[in-house]
Amino acid sequence: MIEHPDGVVIPPGFDIPVEPLRRATHYTGEPGCIAEARSFTTHFLEQLRTEWCAVIGGRSAQALLLVVSELVTNADRHSEGPYILELEGTDTSVTVSVYDSSAALPRRYARDPERVGRHGLEIVHALADRVSAERIPVGKRVRALVRLESD
Repeated sequence: MIEHPDGVVIPPGFDIPVEPLRRATHYTGEPGCIAEARSFTTHFLEQLRTEWCAVIGGRSAQALLLVVSELVTNADRHSEGPYILELEGTDTSVTVSVYDSSAALPRRYARDPERVGRHGLEIVHALADRVSAERIPVGKRVRALVRLESD
């Protein structure tokens, strides 16, 4: 048996994941892509619960789904061509990466309750611990790290 400082005892033969769970899919911009991305993310969370024994509260799950929705919506609206959604997670966090063909980095606007639309990146920044955007050879990658917590 392996005993850890926090008192957890792991019996021999128990499979402990050492690499983050990674899944990726691509979308062409067809109608329904955002719903498909949310479904893909829900399945990913179930895999984290099973493979990483992650305890994921409803608030964390909803925050992650909203971040995925906003980033995929931005890629769908502002790029010409397919885009990729990549999720990488452990029992404590999920990193959402969206790759698209547009080299234009997203703009975060100042808060303005009177503005109609263009709140997506503002929402992502409010829900994620870290958000970054960078140009890559085929366009850009936008990343957001979402912490997973129990309710």
